[in-house]
This record gives sequence, structure tokens and C-alpha cells, in this order.
Amino acid sequence: MARIKNIELPNEKQTWIGLTAIYGIGKKLGNTICKNAKVEPMKKVKDLTEAEIIALRKEVDKHLTEGDLRRDVQMNIKNKMEIGSYQGNRHKKGLPVRGQSTRSNAKTLKGKGKTVANKKKAGK
Repeated sequence: MARIKNIELPNEKQTWIGLTAIYGIGKKLGNTICKNAKVEPMKKVKDLTEAEIIALRKEVDKHLTEGDLRRDVQMNIKNKMEIGSYQGNRHKKGLPVRGQSTRSNAKTLKGKGKTVANKKKAGK
């Protein structure tokens, strides 16, 4: 049972995929970390030795992950809201930030539909 950055890595997955359970590590970075730590990326997490886990921990510590990365992202969003940028205003209103359409999509961000009185659908 490998534990890195207080995250339990899934035992049945390959090491490079198991590392993606850590916030801030994707597939490419997971592969890079395995290579730099000299750990076989295709090896299952449950088969890792204690020395390999320690090497992975040292390599993961070199990157911004988990709590530090989450805090950094939240501070960036808060900063955009304070300076009143377009993206900050979209965050405040709870709308999509990156230019997505809102006419028929974005239901999860916009919330439950609001009915408008005396508005009929165009029909026959």
C-alpha cells in the first residue's frame, strides 16, 4: 500500500497511472516522475518496494501538488475576482469562464432553470 502526499495510490493500477490519483499529476508527469525515480512505470503499485516508494516520494516533492497547488489556484481565482477581470466576473456570477456557450449548455453552473411568466414556446 503506497502512500504519497497523504494519498493512497490504487494498488491494482500501474505506477504511472496510480500517480494520477495525486492532484496536479497527470499521465505525462506521472510517467516522467517514474523515469526520474528509476521506477518501472508498468509495474503495479502493490509490487513496489519500500526503496522505490521513497524514490517516488522524493521525486513528487519536487513538483507543486495537492494542497499547495489547490491553494495557488484558489488565490489566482480570487485575484482575478478582485481586479475585476472578465474571468473574475464570470467566476462571481457562477457562469462558464472559458468562452463556453450558455444558451443550451452550462446547466450545472447556471443551476435549475427559471421559468418566465407568459412566455410561450414557438409552435404551430
